[in-house]
Amino acid sequence: MRVAAVDCGTNTVKLLVADVDVEAGTATEVARESRMVRLGEGVDRTGRLAEAALARTFAAVDEYAALVREHRVDPVHTRFCATSATRDADNAEEFGDGVEQRLGVRPEVLTGGEEARLAWAGSVRVLRETPAAPVLVVDVGGGSTELVLGHAGAEQDRPDQAHSMDIGSVRLTERHLHSDPPSAEEVAACVADVDAALDQCPVAAGDALSVVGVAGTITTLAAGVLALAAYDRALIDQQVLDVAEVHRECDRLVGLSVEQRLDLPWMHPGRADVIAAGALIVSRVLARTRATELVVSESDILDGIAWDLAQRSAQPSP
Repeated sequence: MRVAAVDCGTNTVKLLVADVDVEAGTATEVARESRMVRLGEGVDRTGRLAEAALARTFAAVDEYAALVREHRVDPVHTRFCATSATRDADNAEEFGDGVEQRLGVRPEVLTGGEEARLAWAGSVRVLRETPAAPVLVVDVGGGSTELVLGHAGAEQDRPDQAHSMDIGSVRLTERHLHSDPPSAEEVAACVADVDAALDQCPVAAGDALSVVGVAGTITTLAAGVLALAAYDRALIDQQVLDVAEVHRECDRLVGLSVEQRLDLPWMHPGRADVIAAGALIVSRVLARTRATELVVSESDILDGIAWDLAQRSAQPSP
């Protein structure tokens, strides 16, 4: 079954077209695209999606609609999922109308819990080696961060605990990190926000023996730890990083200016201004676990959306 999945977050909108064999449990990638559109720009302050942000996002959706048609994906096998920025926006209806006009499907605004479950399904299912349990999946986005704790194996798409926190790289940058590079006081305020969210999080991160990290903040950190000459998905996927090295890379990025981060060969320009906040989130989460290694997965919520769509489409109608 050929499916098209779109994950529209606060910073990035991504497309995956894949041929999924539910019975065999396999998925073959046909096309994968990513555009940094910063849909959630200013949402934490205004509660609305800005007109410029909507225009950037709709331009990306136009591109994706053309790709979906090119790859002959049936509209009933197309799913557009929106996450943190859209959950928080008063004018989400305007966004939904624009997407439907372009892609032919209405955006599905995921709850934080659904977002967390799909991040688990997309990442853990494809790991080449089963990590020690309990496993904590960490998905740092632009507007929210999902923590998912479970046991890889029998029920990979049904984790034991899942929670979405309203802390993300864009949200916390806009809220706290105004200097370039951030001042010690700004960093302390950002860390305090992260710690407060973790204190209230019902997911027992301290129980985790293994940590799997997904999405752009963590894969970018991995590129830095590996000192890559350029960002390379194939080299980053499934890498096992020493947690101490990840902490050091987080500290280094926080101390750099945006211009210095842009000089890093593996840094995407659309991430350079918000990576410090994302790094602080990652570092504070890792500090609460017992894990000494971080497994990095390039498969994430987007893959979970595609897999979940194929499973639902394969089920016989009642």
